[in-house]
Amino acid sequence: MTLDTTQNRLAGYAFLIEQYDLSALPNWHTSSVSPTGTLRSTIQDGQVESVYPQSYWPGDGTGDHLEFALKYDGVNLGILSALFDVVPADEIAAWISSKPTGKYARRIWFLYEFLTGRELPLPDLIKGNYTPLLEPDRYYTAAPGRRMQRQRVIDNLLGGKDFCPIIRRTEKLAAMEGIDLQKRCEEVVTSYPPELLRRALNYLYNKETKSSFEIEHIKPSASRTEKFIGLLEMAEHKDFCEKPLLIDVQNRIVDPRFRDADYRANQNYVGQSISYQKQLVHYVCPKPDDLPELMAGLLAAHQVMKEGAISYGFVFMHPFEDGNGRIHRFLIHNILFLRGEIPKGLMFPVSAAMLKNPALYDHSLEAFSNPLMRLVEYDLDDLGQMTVPDETGSLYRYIDMTAQAEALYDFVKLTIEHELVEELDFLANYDKTKQAIQEIVDMPDRLIDLFIQLCLQNNGRLSARKKESHFGFLTDDELADMENAVREGYARD
Repeated sequence: MTLDTTQNRLAGYAFLIEQYDLSALPNWHTSSVSPTGTLRSTIQDGQVESVYPQSYWPGDGTGDHLEFALKYDGVNLGILSALFDVVPADEIAAWISSKPTGKYARRIWFLYEFLTGRELPLPDLIKGNYTPLLEPDRYYTAAPGRRMQRQRVIDNLLGGKDFCPIIRRTEKLAAMEGIDLQKRCEEVVTSYPPELLRRALNYLYNKETKSSFEIEHIKPSASRTEKFIGLLEMAEHKDFCEKPLLIDVQNRIVDPRFRDADYRANQNYVGQSISYQKQLVHYVCPKPDDLPELMAGLLAAHQVMKEGAISYGFVFMHPFEDGNGRIHRFLIHNILFLRGEIPKGLMFPVSAAMLKNPALYDHSLEAFSNPLMRLVEYDLDDLGQMTVPDETGSLYRYIDMTAQAEALYDFVKLTIEHELVEELDFLANYDKTKQAIQEIVDMPDRLIDLFIQLCLQNNGRLSARKKESHFGFLTDDELADMENAVREGYARD
């Protein structure tokens, strides 16, 4: 069902965007006011459109719609930053002066000075209670926050001026937070013998490595695989959210010819060739001149951010020429380990869950990239070199990363309930099947492995050609019994 909005007046952010012709990423919530009817809302693809009755009309002033926006549309730093660049400071100051103790006026006052770096011509407040900038029941916040005496607000944002994501407390995130991930992991792994778990680690490290490369359609050499496994083994031991360590990680996982000594100096983009000298551009990365501030902001505040804001924030910055996606997925391991979300000593194949659920992974990236691409202007020359003429830094600086936080929780849950369980079950079934085969024919482990593998690839039976080339020494009865052992060993309950 869609709402008839032909007689409605835009309100809040929608009003301000139209009034000032702002170039900003759309807000998750759009408001309008109707001359008739009651409050009603529709939700489509995560976007909420609300129509309010006439009594909600805030007035015609910029400050009126700013207050309405914070009340009903939420905090959108990107739109506010774009607005404050064009609205005269005196107009904002005059509106704040008209209601100096109001909590929304004080929040707008702080946000103006925070986002612009310019001080409004207003005296410091000397009395009044402190009010949180972000309402903790609506947003994930930094605790305890900083008390800002000038406006008497508590700055509990998840970052600073250089990079500051917003993550809303949705029903989905609230439900996921009720799950003790570490406890669930421990319940899964303790149901298997310790010896099997030790052997499983090798399989899980290989699976995670191959999956992370395969997402990018790369088939790594044995040496590159070993290097990435070595990196994954270090993920639980130290915090890699430092520039020198990230550069070192990049140097370890890419072809030596594409190692970076610093953040990239070129304008990067993600795309694909669709014909001769024709590129389909999926994502335009931040301009290289903006990277130092953006990355400094991300790394400086990473300890108070949600896991999704760090790992997805990194891949949206795309700070290196190569390896960004693999580093993004490596950081997921690093952060989950350091925050105690998953037990140390366990390899957590989250990339395998992403690889098996490409639509979910693509959606988590496109939730930001699709609206971004409608705003960014760029030029591509015949050699595929990109230039971005306009200022775009604020588009990457203030991202609503709720969708990415939700997606990461989905992948973590899928990893625990499916990837981890399936891998451990496979090994447990292998042990059972191997023992059954050995009781039929006591042959070398190498041949048992090959027999099981070939049967599993052929619906539980060995093809005549494979029997002739590898297992001609088996009798028909032995072959039938061994095939049956494989089918029973890997039968689904």
